[in-house]
Amino acid sequence: MELIRKALLISVLVTVAGCNPGPEPEVVVEAEDIEPIDFDLDAIIARGSLRVIIDNSSTGYFVYKGQPMGYEYDLLDRYAREIGVGLEFHLTTNLDQTFDLLNLGVGDIIAYSLTVTKGRKEKVAFTQSHIQARQMLIQRKPDNWRNLKRHEIEQGLIRNPNELIGKKVHVRLGSAYASRLANLSDELGDDIEVIEDFQEASTEEIIQMVADGNIDFTIADEHVAMVNATYHQNIDVKTPVSFPQNIAWAVRKNSPKLLESLNNWIDVMKKKPDYYVIFNKYFKNPKTHLARARSDYSNISGSKISPYDDLIIKAAQELGWDWKLLAAQVYQESNFNPRAKSWAGAVGLMQLVPRTGMAYGVTDLENPEKSIEAGTKHIKWLNRYWKEKVPDSLERVKFILASYNVGQGHVLDAYRLAEQNLEDSDNWETVSKFLLKKSEEKYYRDPVVKYGYCHCEEPVQYVENIFELYDHYSTLMATDSTAASS
Repeated sequence: MELIRKALLISVLVTVAGCNPGPEPEVVVEAEDIEPIDFDLDAIIARGSLRVIIDNSSTGYFVYKGQPMGYEYDLLDRYAREIGVGLEFHLTTNLDQTFDLLNLGVGDIIAYSLTVTKGRKEKVAFTQSHIQARQMLIQRKPDNWRNLKRHEIEQGLIRNPNELIGKKVHVRLGSAYASRLANLSDELGDDIEVIEDFQEASTEEIIQMVADGNIDFTIADEHVAMVNATYHQNIDVKTPVSFPQNIAWAVRKNSPKLLESLNNWIDVMKKKPDYYVIFNKYFKNPKTHLARARSDYSNISGSKISPYDDLIIKAAQELGWDWKLLAAQVYQESNFNPRAKSWAGAVGLMQLVPRTGMAYGVTDLENPEKSIEAGTKHIKWLNRYWKEKVPDSLERVKFILASYNVGQGHVLDAYRLAEQNLEDSDNWETVSKFLLKKSEEKYYRDPVVKYGYCHCEEPVQYVENIFELYDHYSTLMATDSTAASS
């Protein structure tokens, strides 16, 4: 509580994934140094989740065609699986406050592309570097560059840092770029006008400003600059303003076990082909970058999760669900492929078997509208089935999803087992425990079990996957005012 009482000076909105979706909580932090909370690896594992401070960018963390992606995200997902925990994501673009949020415990790790500097080492402990990168000048090519020869384009660009003297270079507030430009000014013996006027904008947003002609120059790390050059063909990113510098993640200085664990994992990971597959996926394939950048289904450039958002929103309104939750279920079922077919004969976006579709008057399950119509009707039926047994609406959604996957009979068996063992039968966590036990003879032969043996890991994982994906959508996608809230 002392930390909260101290935190009076600066207010920042941080979006939390993995917690309770809904309005963004206001986290208040102090501009002065904050004593880091005592919360190391053992406590993180006991809590069951690693809290990550990250930015929404094409190299950090984003959603594309319904799937969470990003260089930082892919690495973090692998590390979290290694230590057996989930991930919670906290978005902020304010670099100065990022370190305070870490020490307050809002996050356990800063997974930005942070340049390691002496000043930052006083605030946080850095992991070993996972990238080395030069800082590059971002500038626009001449307006008529498409009609110019290469040497004519070169004549209109800065290649010698001396030419930056007297020029205005805009950078993020609190970034390492400002200190590097200050050092460069000292080296050149004259002033570069460094303007730190973007507190809440990401590096990619500032690069966009250069491309749009709103500002003339900014700085970015080389790997980020190269990716953005594929999006904005009118910018040049070939002029370095620094030697290669270490890029790393950061943890609290009083988290030595977490730091050691991350360093050991990074050391092993960097020797695996998988690491280079991830790196190349985001930094070495310009055509793929360009496709993601221009897609309506990337939250970086668009506002849609799938081509079927309008149908999903309409159906979610009928159900009283947040549409992003229903979208997560559709992705889990079919990856938004209306022609998807399962080994069991399920068809379409909502993966219903023809017999179930016909029960709701639908025969063409490959038709997206008809598939969602039938799936919605089935969810409504399952809601009526569970309403009296599970009064809490959020818990009931989990029962509905599991029943949608494996059938309500197996879930009802687990419900009865929980009742018989005098446990909380309307709590999904409890019932899912008994659902997993239905592969054990002691339980599937119990007289209260009517539907027999079930290898039920799949429905339990199904529910978990949908809510995890829903968390990603809730964090990264703008809330649609037409969608109902659950």
